[in-house]
Amino acid sequence: MPEVHELPDGGPLLHRLGEAFIPDLGGCRVGDRPINYHLDVLRRFGAVVEKQPNGIALSAPQRLQGTKLELPYPSVGTTEQVLLTAVRAEGVTELRNAAIEPEIMDLIAVLQKMGAIISVEVDRVIRVEGVDRLGGFTHRSLPDRIEAASWACAALATGGDITVTGARQSEMMTFLNVFRKVGGSLDVQDDGIRFSHPGGALQSLVIETAVHPGFMTDWQQPLVVALTQANGLSIVHETVYENRFGFVEPLREMGAQIQLYRECLGGLPCRFGQRNFRHSAVVSGPTKLHGADITVPDLRGGFSHVIAALAAEGTSRVRGIDLIDRGYEHFLEKLDALGAIYERD
Repeated sequence: MPEVHELPDGGPLLHRLGEAFIPDLGGCRVGDRPINYHLDVLRRFGAVVEKQPNGIALSAPQRLQGTKLELPYPSVGTTEQVLLTAVRAEGVTELRNAAIEPEIMDLIAVLQKMGAIISVEVDRVIRVEGVDRLGGFTHRSLPDRIEAASWACAALATGGDITVTGARQSEMMTFLNVFRKVGGSLDVQDDGIRFSHPGGALQSLVIETAVHPGFMTDWQQPLVVALTQANGLSIVHETVYENRFGFVEPLREMGAQIQLYRECLGGLPCRFGQRNFRHSAVVSGPTKLHGADITVPDLRGGFSHVIAALAAEGTSRVRGIDLIDRGYEHFLEKLDALGAIYERD
């Protein structure tokens, strides 16, 4: 199967139209993201799935039926797929080993407002009782905790002081603990969080990414840039995506001392430990970064490269900035507000 973004719209399209065609898509190359989880769960609901040369054809000869499912990994996208399919399926759906990220809880809140009946039980179990129809809703989406943490890491790497309006403590507790352990200063306010470098030395640490409530994989890349400025050896064990360290080489060219390893350099072995992937990093610091020519590899890695360029001595040229615009609203305006010096070709 091709590498694609998540496929959560399959179930809703089948409920509404009885058939759908999903073209082959692309996405950030942070590791293998096969859609077999999505296709498997749609089949369990009764959908017919056919791979065609340019994509995947889906059809539902009759109303989809509730089912019992257990995910081999608590995938966020597949959990979304199950929720969006189960709410209109006939009968009860039980999902085990579900993702429980704040964004999943937010989606459940939206669906409940629309008329869905969903309960979240212990041990990552979600039960959905199918309904005949859903209605409209009014809802304020969660703030982007990935972007908030990215700017926080920028403050650490550059010795800065950044207030992220809208950032919320409740969804970021794991990150806030790590931020403080590294040596950052934070002030949780009613309308946001202030992140700053208080001066003095940053401290190295050992961190492992994980599904919620663990340390998010999307927090890892900007944090690695900040860790290049910390005293000693930091260890980062990536357990979510096997190729998440593809952004490291440009940092090395800028002077960062980062070594990648195939071994699980963490508390527990992970699913990539025996598969020959360089999924652990050792970051030695502090190191002075210098300007370089960089091509953005993916969304989060690209933001991390911009952080490194802001922290580096001299001028950096960053190509592919449009990829960052895709995931960070008003990105250049925010750089302006922070006093960044740059030119866009």
